[in-house]
Amino acid sequence: MTELLDRAVERVRALSPEKQDEFARVLMSLASEGEEIYRLTPEEEADLIEAEAEIERGEIATDAEVAAVFSKPRP
Repeated sequence: MTELLDRAVERVRALSPEKQDEFARVLMSLASEGEEIYRLTPEEEADLIEAEAEIERGEIATDAEVAAVFSKPRP
């Protein structure tokens, strides 16, 4: 660890746990080198679970249905 980073970490350690978590999220985001971390909302997670269940049951769109959606004019 560089001296500058070490000093920054020492300053952050003096902050509240909530502020420390904020700094940690920013640092992790910067260190991910373009790999963004996306957190699903509870609603998005529920939708994903339902979509996976539909796939398991074989409830998927046919090729014709997908083509029909993509052939519609877009604004």
